[in-house]
Amino acid sequence: MAGGGAAGEASEADAPQGRLPPLGEALVVIPAAVQVRGLQDLTGDGGVCKQELRSGTGQLVPPNSSVEVKYSGYLEDSVEPFCTNHNCSVPELMKLGKDITLWGLEIGLLTMRKGETAKFVFKPSYAYGQQGCPPVIPPNATILFEVELLDFINSAEADAFFELTPEQQDTFPLEKVLKVAEAERQLGNFLYRKRNFEHARDIYKKVLSILGRSSSSEAEQCQINASKLLVLLNLSLTYLKLERPARALAYGEAALEIDQRNAKALFRCGQACLYMTQYEKARGFLLRAQHIEPFNHEINGELKKLASCYKDYMEERKEMCCRMFASLRSSD
Repeated sequence: MAGGGAAGEASEADAPQGRLPPLGEALVVIPAAVQVRGLQDLTGDGGVCKQELRSGTGQLVPPNSSVEVKYSGYLEDSVEPFCTNHNCSVPELMKLGKDITLWGLEIGLLTMRKGETAKFVFKPSYAYGQQGCPPVIPPNATILFEVELLDFINSAEADAFFELTPEQQDTFPLEKVLKVAEAERQLGNFLYRKRNFEHARDIYKKVLSILGRSSSSEAEQCQINASKLLVLLNLSLTYLKLERPARALAYGEAALEIDQRNAKALFRCGQACLYMTQYEKARGFLLRAQHIEPFNHEINGELKKLASCYKDYMEERKEMCCRMFASLRSSD
């Protein structure tokens, strides 16, 4: 992400800190020619300046994070973006320093919080350098970007963890393992929201594998089980989306082994059984879920769906029996 527009690359010598200027796509929507006031100088040399348009919440984006952003990039005197991702309903998750290689943009993102929208001005040395990125970016171009930070995942610890050998991973402190597991699960959730169910499933399974370590105490096992439960529920739902109800049921039942009164796990199991036309089993799971959460619209809706499916099923069986007996009578 984060840069140019079309053909042509600047030389490596023009890229800040030895980075090649990217051939871009893009971020949000404001004419670049609008006068920008009240700018904050982020670099001390005027190379990267920021104007906050809408405040965000929570912590600043940590280094090496993966970010979900909407963006638009403009030349200094242009009202049309040379790059934008506003046509994407769910933007790609991009890693700082890897997918986002425009130096000024990375500096700017590290000052942002979730939900924040900001405008940035990048001088050439923090953008495309002396040669630009022909034919879209002219030489020595000052670039404006408007960025909306939708979300981010702090993946630095996860990256470091997966670089370790299995033996080293086993000695990793549990607190850090749980942080890694949560970061990876959030990545799986992001992929799920993008409807990339197979990739999300693989991420969830990866998380489950690192949570399979043996615990040294009951308190540690409780922490591991709490993390496992979330992943098992994610896997059950993902397998339903992949139209593999038997696997969805297996992961739902595994979640119930951790928490037998978990309404979400019971609901997933009920959905899986209904998908497989195991109506009595589905009814048992859904009624248990309804007992725990009697006013849950999803659970009550699934019970109505079950009743309708079962009625249709019984009518089909009745009709089939009638046809069968009719054929027997006619043969006599």
